[in-house]
Amino acid sequence: MSDHKLDRREFVKSAVGAGVGLGILGRAAPAHARILGANDRINVALIGAGGRGSYLLRWVMETGGQIEPAAPVFGAGARERKPPDPALATQVVAVCDVYARRKNKAAEFAKCDSALDYRQVLDRSDVDAVIIATPDHWHARMALEAMGKDKDVYLEKPVTHTVEEAKNLAAAVKKTGRVLQVGSQTTSSDQWWKARQAIQDGMIGKLLMSQGSYHRNSDKGEWNWTIDPDAGPDGKGDDFVDWKMWLGDAPSRPWDADRFFRFRKYWDYSGGIATDLFYHVMAPLNICWGEAQFPRRVNGSGGIYVFNDDGREVPDTFTLTADYPKGHSLVLSSSMANDTHIPGLIRGHGGTIVMVPDGKFEGRVDYITVTPQPIAKDAFKAKHGTIEMKIETEPRESHMENFLRCVRTRKTPVLDADTAYRAMVPIGMAVQSYREGRVLYFDEAAEKVVATPPRV
Repeated sequence: MSDHKLDRREFVKSAVGAGVGLGILGRAAPAHARILGANDRINVALIGAGGRGSYLLRWVMETGGQIEPAAPVFGAGARERKPPDPALATQVVAVCDVYARRKNKAAEFAKCDSALDYRQVLDRSDVDAVIIATPDHWHARMALEAMGKDKDVYLEKPVTHTVEEAKNLAAAVKKTGRVLQVGSQTTSSDQWWKARQAIQDGMIGKLLMSQGSYHRNSDKGEWNWTIDPDAGPDGKGDDFVDWKMWLGDAPSRPWDADRFFRFRKYWDYSGGIATDLFYHVMAPLNICWGEAQFPRRVNGSGGIYVFNDDGREVPDTFTLTADYPKGHSLVLSSSMANDTHIPGLIRGHGGTIVMVPDGKFEGRVDYITVTPQPIAKDAFKAKHGTIEMKIETEPRESHMENFLRCVRTRKTPVLDADTAYRAMVPIGMAVQSYREGRVLYFDEAAEKVVATPPRV
């Protein structure tokens, strides 16, 4: 194995700190990208082969025609299965994970090469695109390095661990011209785009407030995934974990299986509810609004109210509130100790759009509902012939199909880096607000989180 020591100097030299300004990310047209012919398969590599990575591995292989689609599945993260489009023909050529067992299992499934060190994957000239499904604290670095080596990127949500990293990533996409799709797959569902059109058509008047939620409940507490007791840096064969590589730029710590297998409970690697679940709400809302927006003021509140004996640092109950410069507010609620959702909707002065009646921001609903306020009911009925309108949604291509098609066509994907950045700002600010115990502001001109209201 190669030397995996990663100090801060190396990190700044190769990734977030310098990547946006250096030539490796400044080319208008990639110099070394493989030119895809009409009949060429898209060569894909997976970095991160845990639960989510394994799901994405099967999905890209099904979408690209490498394996037969499985029977349809339902529930959280469900996706429609259909015959592959020949134009999206894909081959997984490599997989990577710091945990040997996961790496070997994924390689056996995909019948491809494998590596413990992601840099070996990025150095391959035959890789056109990478799927990154690692803990959050690795997202920015890996995505920046991948784009610097002329790879397109499917980057799992949240887009990054911090606001600053999301800013750098959006800038890097502009500089490199690479395709970057953020993996909140619900944004490829049609209800957000139908709501966007309804707002643009003036059906609810002046936008006032958006709300959403993401609630769960388990006697074990969220994120307490199964720990493999034999895994670790001293493990042999399949049990080996490259712990130093996994930590990356996070604070150095001795091996901790809970942190490795249950990383979302810890601030070093995750923002908890905000980054794991609220991203599925923030990204679609930015689509609904018609343009991705930065907030003006953000507050995060909540606490560890139930699961206070499992070592977690992140809250089990969390609320995000935000105000936007164009004159509307946002309220998001979540608890890992109560699974009752609130409807996902947008309020306007003249009406209300309900996109998610049951509050579950997962998959496509059959229709959205637009209901006028009493003050606008007569005008609404005169224009639309009804006092309530149900707008049916339509099937759209899946998130993975959209990514692979954009790799082929070089078009902008559904959840592009700019939209992802603007979705990350209120999320990252809410985490910081909660941890610091104060309201925070966003200086849009400087694209910076500040403690006092910026001058307008």
